[in-house]
Amino acid sequence: MAHGKGHAIDVTAPRSPFYQGPFGRICPDLPPWTPPVGPDQVDDYLLDIAQNLMLEEPGLLPADLTDAAKVADLDARFTTGDAGDPSTGIPAAYTYFGQFVDHDLTFDPMSSLARKNDPNALLNFRTPRFDLDNVYGRGPEDQPYMYDGTGRMLIGNVAGSGLRDLPRNAAGRALIGDMRNDENAMVSQLQLAFLLAHNTLVDRAEAAGHDHPFESARDTLRWLYQWIVWHDFIRRICDADTRAAALSLETTADGRKRWELGLKDVYSWKHQPFMPVEFSVAAYRFGHSMVRNSYQTNHPHRGFGVNAPIFDNTGADDPDDLRGFRPMKASNTIQWDWFLNMTTSAGPFPQRARKIDAKLSNALAHLFEGMSPDDPLNILAFRNLKRGISFDLPSGTDVARKWCIDPIELDANEPDALWYYILKEGEIAGGEALGKVGSTIVAATFAGLLKGDPHSYLNLRPCWTPDDDPLLRSGEDNVDTGGTGWELSSLIRLAGLPVDAADVETQSNAAPQSAA
Repeated sequence: MAHGKGHAIDVTAPRSPFYQGPFGRICPDLPPWTPPVGPDQVDDYLLDIAQNLMLEEPGLLPADLTDAAKVADLDARFTTGDAGDPSTGIPAAYTYFGQFVDHDLTFDPMSSLARKNDPNALLNFRTPRFDLDNVYGRGPEDQPYMYDGTGRMLIGNVAGSGLRDLPRNAAGRALIGDMRNDENAMVSQLQLAFLLAHNTLVDRAEAAGHDHPFESARDTLRWLYQWIVWHDFIRRICDADTRAAALSLETTADGRKRWELGLKDVYSWKHQPFMPVEFSVAAYRFGHSMVRNSYQTNHPHRGFGVNAPIFDNTGADDPDDLRGFRPMKASNTIQWDWFLNMTTSAGPFPQRARKIDAKLSNALAHLFEGMSPDDPLNILAFRNLKRGISFDLPSGTDVARKWCIDPIELDANEPDALWYYILKEGEIAGGEALGKVGSTIVAATFAGLLKGDPHSYLNLRPCWTPDDDPLLRSGEDNVDTGGTGWELSSLIRLAGLPVDAADVETQSNAAPQSAA
């Protein structure tokens, strides 16, 4: 998994509430949080928190995570259903859908932990919109290597199989709009789902006689994605009252309807939406706590009860884990009723995400992204805490008080860093969703970005629903919700990816398809 080590650039810009660049602040008036130690002790202080306070099983070394069976033992508690079960009620796929969404909104290769970061000087190489530019890139004219010449996305195959993969070059690197969407097997196949869903919609648009099938398919997929983001994803991860306050469809005095923002005091802009660093550097990193050490992928090629680790730290040239940036294996192909609640899900499935709490899986303490094994930046918790300091983020307690939210109580050994505070707040609330501060930042940002996009369905067709779209088929694409809702499972159905073991077997035995 790449987590933005970046490169330093020398830039300065004023810390001002009146200037908003691609990145900005929603709490510019609050002082930065600083660790309660001297400057020379900061790294040791953060490392102690990351290795002991925040690690799911403190004391385990990389060597303890080199065996898939040992990794599976760490996640064995996910099926108990008792007080020791670290899982939420959220299906595991949403952990990686959240990662996909993040890659659609932000990409800053220039930020660095080696210096203080001024958000007014950072560049966002992603539009801060839910527009799938990580799927479509700059379009078929500027990036033709992603397309087949007919308005469809190129699709690859798993070697010797009819199972599908992202299109790849000779080195095995994916030819997609954002290389980060090949970081692991789950987000890779969510990217694949969007490519295949687009192609399905092009087929339907051509069959319906649309003059511009590519544009019709793209617009429908973008709006369906926006619907899933707000009505499915945010509904699962944010406090219900905060979500309802953030965005609502209101009737005007003359009988029209329009979407209204209810948290403008939290997040607003002058000319166009910006990306708040309190969101991108702290609040939206809640998903790191939802990552498990390992997952069961599919029955035909890996088997029931056999977990694949996120990272295999044996140093093998081709490790048997779920890391990406390489051709997909049949054993890592996702059987989606094991990751989403679908009509064929049964027994312990779908697998569940970890709780939103102040603990991270041991797998995230040993990233080894080309660094020395002793480099603390291998530990994701250390990296996130360090980044919050480099961006001068305020304390969680100060943010809560700014919005008249009762602050949670932290122990003396717990940091008041905004990222940690938001995780701890979720933990205290039960771990099923974000608490009030986290929900406020995330819901306000998502609502503001949706409303701030002039091409979103909220602005072009406020009363649009997926049921209204002629390219989407209610009861076929959204069969898993009984035809009553459109969720992430609808995208999987639309894409035609394998839902159950029979689908995996059938597609495995099919002849490989052409690259188109």
